[in-house]
Amino acid sequence: MSHVAHDRNAPEATARRAPEAQRDAGTGAAHRTLSLAAVLFAVSMTFIDQTLVSIAAPRIAEDLGLTPAGIRWVVNAYLLALAACCALGGRLAELLGHRRIMLVGTVVFLLAAALCGGVPHGDAALAWLIVCRAGQGIGAALMFPAALAVVGMVVPAARRRRSLALFFGLSGALTAIGPVLGGWLTTWTWRAVFWVNVPVALVAVVLTLLAHLPDDARRGHLDGRGALLLAAGTVLSVLGLQQAGTWGWAAPATWACTLGGLLALVVFVRLELRTRHPLLGLRVFRDRAFVADAVVLFFAMAAFVPVFFFASVYAQVALGSSPNEAGLYLLVFVAGFGVAAQFGGRLLDRYGARTALRLGTALAAVGFALWAHEMTDLSLTAQWPWIVLAGAGTGLLLAAASTDAAGRAAGTPRGEATGVTRTVRGYAAGLGLAVLGTVLAHTTTDRIVESLKDRGLSTATSRELAHGLTGTPAGQGGRPPAGDAASRLPPEVLDAVRGDFAEGNRAVFYAMAAALAVAFLCAHLHPGTRRAPAPPPGAGRT
Repeated sequence: MSHVAHDRNAPEATARRAPEAQRDAGTGAAHRTLSLAAVLFAVSMTFIDQTLVSIAAPRIAEDLGLTPAGIRWVVNAYLLALAACCALGGRLAELLGHRRIMLVGTVVFLLAAALCGGVPHGDAALAWLIVCRAGQGIGAALMFPAALAVVGMVVPAARRRRSLALFFGLSGALTAIGPVLGGWLTTWTWRAVFWVNVPVALVAVVLTLLAHLPDDARRGHLDGRGALLLAAGTVLSVLGLQQAGTWGWAAPATWACTLGGLLALVVFVRLELRTRHPLLGLRVFRDRAFVADAVVLFFAMAAFVPVFFFASVYAQVALGSSPNEAGLYLLVFVAGFGVAAQFGGRLLDRYGARTALRLGTALAAVGFALWAHEMTDLSLTAQWPWIVLAGAGTGLLLAAASTDAAGRAAGTPRGEATGVTRTVRGYAAGLGLAVLGTVLAHTTTDRIVESLKDRGLSTATSRELAHGLTGTPAGQGGRPPAGDAASRLPPEVLDAVRGDFAEGNRAVFYAMAAALAVAFLCAHLHPGTRRAPAPPPGAGRT
């Protein structure tokens, strides 16, 4: 455990903090506008990044010669780094100053994105992308908690809830840009999906410097041991599950990583509950409503983030779509999500979280199940109503769960409270991508084997060809996987393989529906009580 200074709860640290009313009075409209603009530019990169990379994934895999497992690691490296470091980012922002950490995170994200776009061809390409994508995740983990804290710092208490709602609404609108922008950039060059972050980050840095935000550093301790345990547990547990398709479920390495990672997370929780200066404020889990919100968020995020990756690849391989068309395919989901997210906030204010959570999880589970059912028809016309329904249910439940959880964490320092929910969300997304990727690989391989055996090939030859096909990069624009395995098959068989890939994706989307069905059951754990009122000035940052 590294020592930074004295106890952050010590009287002298509290005395140094300016009263909230005084801080509000000194915050001018121009200063507030610059600060909020800086925050919006900074976090917009994190909101649209996953959509951009998901759209470009088939083209990246084809150009660099990456396997399906490899391209999933490119996506998941970002999610895992974000989940592993978000709590650390929130704590560092408390100790070293929110403005300083926000700037550091933005610059780290900028540099990592530029390096991702400059990845060379060759054997080092995969390692290069994974490391740089992890760098983007670390930058986002530093940036996001500090950015949200800045919103609370510059906005008067009476207007804070409305400003946060506007902030998340604009962020949601930026998410809607992702599919269209990703398709257009990928058509030009897939490297642009990374390079587009550079000018956005530069604008965020300039605005942050012009805003002259105070560096409100606080004295305290940094739980280095907890940070290491959280990072190790997050990475190892997901590594084992994601590599199960390559190593095999019976492989010692699979179970060593998975169980070792889960053990590290258990030890982390036990230490955090005992330590005087925890990395995460786990005391918020004493609130039953917060627990319900967190569990619903966990299962929902296991489907929400992976859907962008799997739907994009499905559209380009099974439906034969171009990157632009795949972007429009995802936009159908985002449209339902965005509209329902706004309605979810109103439903939360009027009826409480339990009603919104139950309705949202039910709609999402049904929507994903019906979407999965229509996937083998290879027709957008048959799918779009259920895509909209899946997006609407997800937007409804995420808006309600996120907002209610933030209100329940009102008694904790702002950075720590954000760290709890962001860690849950990021870990669930990484875990979901790993598990669903394994489901896709196994289901698709089994379906291809059956298709080839039906055409008279032996079991051994069918398996050899199937593993060759599923281990080859997905073709852009609907072309089936290419390579030695594909070159040995006639076009009509490759068309059947495209249908087998659709079958594999149907299993993935049924699994997403199952996760949301579990979230629906967990929503019933919510006691239905309303959020606690905001604490008085000086009581603790929200």
